[in-house]
Parts: sequence; structure tokens; C-alpha cells
Amino acid sequence: MKSDNRNVILAVVLSMIVLFGWQFFIAGPQLQQAQRQAEIRAAQQAETQQVAVPATSADGTAAAPAADAPQVFADRDSAIAATSRVDISTADLEGSINLTGARIDDLQLKQYRETTDPSSPIIALLKPAGLQDAYYVEQGWAAAAGTSVAVPDGQSIWTVDGDNSTLTAQTPVTLRYDNGAGLVFRRTFAVDDYYLFTITQTVENTGTGDVALFPYSRVVRHGNPKVQNFFIQHEGPIGVLGSNNYVSRKYGDLQNERQVDWSSTTGWLGIADKYWATAVLPKAGTSINARFAYNQVNGNNVFQTNYVETQPVMVPAGATVSHEAYVFAGAKEDRIITGYQETYGFDRLELLIDWGWFHFLTKPMHWLLVTLYGILGNFGLAVLAVTVIVKAIFFPLANRSYASMAAMRRVQPEMKAIQERLKDDRPAQQQAMMELYKKEKINPLSGCWPILIQIPVFFALYTVIFISLEMRHAPFFGWIQDLAAPDPTNIFTLFGLIPWNPMALPIIGSFLHLGIWPVIMGITMWVQMRLNPPPPDPTQAMIFNWMPVIFTFMLGTFPAGLVIYWAWNNTLSIAQQWFIMKRHGVEVNLLGNIVSSFRRKPKTAGTSES
Repeated sequence: MKSDNRNVILAVVLSMIVLFGWQFFIAGPQLQQAQRQAEIRAAQQAETQQVAVPATSADGTAAAPAADAPQVFADRDSAIAATSRVDISTADLEGSINLTGARIDDLQLKQYRETTDPSSPIIALLKPAGLQDAYYVEQGWAAAAGTSVAVPDGQSIWTVDGDNSTLTAQTPVTLRYDNGAGLVFRRTFAVDDYYLFTITQTVENTGTGDVALFPYSRVVRHGNPKVQNFFIQHEGPIGVLGSNNYVSRKYGDLQNERQVDWSSTTGWLGIADKYWATAVLPKAGTSINARFAYNQVNGNNVFQTNYVETQPVMVPAGATVSHEAYVFAGAKEDRIITGYQETYGFDRLELLIDWGWFHFLTKPMHWLLVTLYGILGNFGLAVLAVTVIVKAIFFPLANRSYASMAAMRRVQPEMKAIQERLKDDRPAQQQAMMELYKKEKINPLSGCWPILIQIPVFFALYTVIFISLEMRHAPFFGWIQDLAAPDPTNIFTLFGLIPWNPMALPIIGSFLHLGIWPVIMGITMWVQMRLNPPPPDPTQAMIFNWMPVIFTFMLGTFPAGLVIYWAWNNTLSIAQQWFIMKRHGVEVNLLGNIVSSFRRKPKTAGTSES
């Protein structure tokens, strides 16, 4: 491999090292420091004033209410027991609707658990107000600015209207509230087989005058949500708002901005976690005023995403009027979310899942992995199969690349002769090299293509493994029980025999998690590089010798599925390169190159010891 090739590869490798190094040593610490400073500022502000979200919308007509300050509870069970409720029970969901406020504030995902242990608790998505980590969804009516219509709020007590008191996929539940001033409100909750709630609100006007009300929906989250803080995926307030397209804010950014408004738009908005999401969705095409907001209640951070429809619902005297909207609360399963988008016309609801920079590769790769999983029954095997398919697709390019490398190996004696003959005339040396390349029909950059084409595939697969719900808690074989988590073994603890946590060490601790699969990956990478003789330049030789070690430590905390992919890809590349170069008449002395890499290099003539 020529020095030009090595320089290109080195540039790519150094770029990746800079990228990950920036995340680990600069971006991550800076973000944590900024969050701590924001929390300190917010705490100082809370001591002197009570912050509240303004009660008017962007156009001054009406707005969703600010977060309330309810009674504080010690735990989730106490909060649930404190109010009357209507149960939710479906194949995927269990929880309850709070009759105080008629809000969905208790929801668990029955198909997902917190850990790989089958006896671990199921995922608790929504939690009642009064908890430090409260998280709930609410629909309602906002009165027009300047009017005094008594509308139900978060403290209003609703009653069950009818005989059904359990919400299932087959049986909706209707709640009733009478404001005592001529308006009777009903709120009917229906849920499908998965995660979509349909909320139908009706207003019966028994008074003598017409009433104008604005429908609103909001998602409220208390506390400091735990996030990955990783650059490939957004966690926090998100939405798709018409011509504003995809909008998002990190929690820390919203604490600084405090409020962001979009007026007279369309779409939906909510809050997304890595694997779960909650979103409020009006009917497709409905004009709304949307808002992301942050405030503090009782010293606790509160984040809210909400919309208010711009057109009021007119309720004539003696009439009853209905309004329908939707709530998504559940797991970010691509198949289900795509189905909702197609069935209900929700604008780009697929963006609830952050497919990353290479979305044009990520989505097809996700589809391919899921399809192969359906055939093979194991996501680890699906990853191995994807690697084989990618290798097959790029085989013609690799064939030309390795053929050119083989040609360069054949003319290596001539190249060395040129270097010796013109060692004092660099421009003439380069010109002679280019003439030799042209004569032998050699592309000096072709050897870089097998590595360069792996980079977008690598990031796309990394994104799929990192964000895909299907990969969460997906086992491989042996000790790998979660392909989306790092290899649980660690050579620095002798695989659990030494009772200490090396990752607790300052500065270097984050690199001291090195499992079996990262070591296997590093060995395959090192062997692959031994397919070519070591570079004559000592600096380049040192870099190429240490590169596998650096990547081994870098990938030590990466998802096991990605490390397995890389190790398998290296193994296939070794076999592929050996086969192609042998076919072109180049002797591949792999064993000899491996042995020579351990030999002490003789000192060149003229060197002196200092």
C-alpha cells in the first residue's frame, strides 16, 4: 500500500478518533457542566419567584394551562391510591386514567421490561402528578381570552358516565363533568391494540348563550429525565410542525430558552425517549399554535409540549358538539408508527424514531435486519447475514480495489528503484510514480475504497443497533444477552474474579471496559492489516501497529451487536483480500508478516544513540 493510500486512510481514522474523542472528552463534559449550571440557575430563580408558563397562545386567543402544583407523594403507588381512577387494560398496556383532571397519568408497557431479567419490572411510561418524575398527557378546553367560561382543569373531579369502568381495546370509557353553569363536558377514551388513544370531547350547552372553546392537548414531564446525551439520537421535546418541519429541543436548551412558539401551523408534538415516546396529535391538517415550554413547580423542573387549535369550536345554546384528537403513548415500534402515519395521515410521524444522519441507509438496513430476523430467529445472526450481503454488494468494487493493490505489490521493486534514484528530487519522484501508475493501469487510491465504503454502513448499522427497539434486550449466544448493550465481560476484572470497578477511575476509566468480543474484533483488525507488509516509514508503521489497539479500546463500550459486526466484517475482509490477491498472482505471506511485526527493527546506518 503506497504512502498516499496510507495518508487517506490515516485521515479517515484520525477523523473518527477526533469525532469520538470530542464526544468523550469535550462535548460530553461540557454538556454535563452546562446542565449543572442550568440547574443551579433554575434553583436560584425558584428561591425568589414562582415561574409560570404564560396563559395566552401565540395569537392571544387561548392557550393550554401551565403545569399545576399538586400534592407531593412519596412513591407511585401512593400517588395512584390518592385519587379515583378508571383502569386501562390491553395486550400491550396497563394503567389507569385519573378522574381528577381526566388525564392519562398512569401507563405501563406490558411487553417491555427494565432489564433482561424476565422478573424485572415492566416499563413505567407515564406517572401521576405529585411525583418528582411525573409524566402525563391531558386534553381539554381553553376559553377565549377575555371570557369567563368555567372549563374543567387539572383539579376538576370527573365521574364515569355509563356502566363501563375499564378501558380496553374493545370497550371505550366516557367521563363526565358538569361545570354548574350550563355546560356539561364529556371525555371518551378509546385505545387500539397498541399505543394510540382516540380522545373524543363533547360539550353539551344547556345555557342560553353560544360558547366558543379552543381544544388543547399537552404532554407534561417533571424532573430531570435521564438521557444518553449521545450525538446520534435526540431525546426530549420533538415535533413535526408543517412548514417548520422537524423541530426539537434538548432539555438543557429548553431550560435556557424557557419557551418556544410556532403559530398557525399543523402537525404534532411530544416528548421522545430512546425507546419510548408520548405525543399529542390533532387530526391531520388541523391548524394549531404549538409550544415547547419550561418552568418550575415547587422547585422541580417541568417540561411541557402542547398545542391549541387556532379555530374555536362553537357550541350553540341547546346543542352538543364533539371534537376528536389523538394521543400516542408507547414503544417506538417502526411498524406500528408507520401504520398510524398511513392510516391517519399524521405528518411524518415516522420521525418519532431518530434515524440519524444516514437515514437513507438506516431505514433500509433496519428493514433488512428485521426481515432476516424473521428468517433466522436471532438478531445476532441477522447482523452477520447483513455483513455478508453488504460484502456481496460491494464485491465488484472490492475486487477492483484489491486487484489494483495486487498490481502495486507486483511493481513494488520498480517503485523502490524510483525512490532510491530520485530520493533528493521529490517532484521528479512523484512524477515518475504517476507515470508508472499510468503505465501499469494502477489507481493509487483504490486501496482506500474498501475502508471508506464501510464508514457510512458502519454508522448506519450503529444507529440501527443503538436506537432500534427490536435490538433492545435481543440475545446472541453465550454471554451476550443484549446486542444493544456493551459486552458485559471485562478483562480488567478478570471477568468478574477481581471485585473492583475500573471504570470508576478518573479520565481513563471510561476506556477500561474491555470485553471478549472487542478483543476478538481488535485481533481480527490486526490480522487484516498484516495482509500487507509493514510500511517502511517508522512513523506509519507505529500508527498502523497501534491502530487496532486504539479501536479495541474505543469499541469496548459500544453495543455488542456492532462489535460483532466489525469482527465478522474483518474476518470476511481477510478471506476476501487473500482470495483476490492470490487470484492476481500476488503471494500473500500472512504468517510471515505477522512474525515480522514482532521482530525488532534493525537500526539504519548512520543512526547514533543519544
